[in-house]
This record gives sequence, structure tokens and C-alpha cells, in this order.
Amino acid sequence: MATKDDEKPEDKADRIKDSAQQIWLAGLGAFAKMQQEGSKAFEALVKDGLGVQKKTQRAAEETMAQAQARMSGFASEFGNRAAGGWGKLESIFEDRVARALEKLGIPSAEEVAALQARVQALEAQLKHKDGTAHAGRPARTPRKTAARHPAEAAAKPSRRRKPSGDA
Repeated sequence: MATKDDEKPEDKADRIKDSAQQIWLAGLGAFAKMQQEGSKAFEALVKDGLGVQKKTQRAAEETMAQAQARMSGFASEFGNRAAGGWGKLESIFEDRVARALEKLGIPSAEEVAALQARVQALEAQLKHKDGTAHAGRPARTPRKTAARHPAEAAAKPSRRRKPSGDA
């Protein structure tokens, strides 16, 4: 039987080459297996990532919708409060302007409207009377003359010219 010492150096070299070759092939096999398993693992991670992304996106959309609803409620409430405040301010302003105009003797809008209605009613009555009194003839418009008080007439100087020879 041959012992290790009896081996020839060429046999030892061949055995080392064979071992190195097997180690190399085992490394290549492990690399190939990792590539296969790695791509499967990568695909599984991508699939899991998509699921997590969808869940996160849904949760973010729900949170955003809730925030929008709250902000819309706040905006509506703020708008209502502001409108009420402006309405009060407008009312106060209108009251103060009306009192100032009243103190100045300027008639209110209601008083002017009432006067216009009375004028229209009187005009209608005049047309009716003129139509019956002067059938076929157009109604005469009265002249406008300034009414003077006697004191006013006496206070104004006369406009008559004195004769030029008497001066």
C-alpha cells in the first residue's frame, strides 16, 4: 500500500489542482444559486414594497381628505362669522349716515319715494282733469315763477334806470 510520503509530487499537484477546480466550481455554483434566489428575493421585495406603498398612499389620502374637510369647515365657519361682522358693521354705518343726513335736513329714501308717488298721483289727476276740461287741446304747462315775500321785495333795489339827462 502506498502512503502519503510515497506519492509523487505530480500526483500531489494534480490533487491540489482538482481541489482548486472543485472549490472554484462550488463558488460559481453558489454565485449562480444566489443570482437565482436573489432575483426571486428582489421580486418578492418589490411586490412587498408595492403593497406597503399602496397602504401608505391610501392612509395619506384619507388623512388628506379629513384635513380638507376640517379646513373647509373652518373656512365656512370663519366666512359666516366674518359675514355677520360685516353685516353688523354695515348696519351701524347705515344708521349713522341716516342720522347725519336727518340732522342736515335731507329727506330719507323712503320720504323721497313717498313724494315721488304723490307727485305721480297728482300728475295723473291733472292729466285726467285737463283731458275732461279741454278735450282735443293739449294741456298747458304752468309757468314757474319765484314767490317773493313782501319784505324780500322791499329789500331789493329797483332796477330802473334813471333818465340820463337828470344826473
